Amino acid sequence: MAKEKNKDLVFKNKKAFHDFFILDTYEAGIALEGSEVKAIREGRVNLKDSFVRIIKGEIFLLNAHISHLSTAHTTYRPDERRSRKLLLHKKEIEKIFSKVTKDGVTTVALKMYFNSKNMVKVQIATAQGKKLHDKREDLKQKTMQRETQQALKNWK
Repeated sequence: MAKEKNKDLVFKNKKAFHDFFILDTYEAGIALEGSEVKAIREGRVNLKDSFVRIIKGEIFLLNAHISHLSTAHTTYRPDERRSRKLLLHKKEIEKIFSKVTKDGVTTVALKMYFNSKNMVKVQIATAQGKKLHDKREDLKQKTMQRETQQALKNWK
């Protein structure tokens, strides 16, 4: 029953899909402290403004917000927006670094979830920024798709 509950715990960064073209995706583990896993299980995660950086050959998730757990001890509370180390193989980090050194390519966190082994994973991606006209075109396509789905649903 607990595994069924964890399938609902997927925290997405919808802003990343709006602002970037997604090129490649990678699954990474994340190093957490204290009661952060319990806070994630309660749904206290916000990836909206988060980003990924490679610092000295290691990859970090920066500015991701994991709130304090109300039942955690008050003397030990890690910083909510601290940098969290992502766990990837060295070859994957080098591959990402070679892509990021190109102009206009960056790395973003797409979603955070529990895998089948009940471990917290972060899906990151190399992405290229969208221009304003690309964003407008995507919005037009989404509204057209939504309208056609509504028309098909109501047509019988």
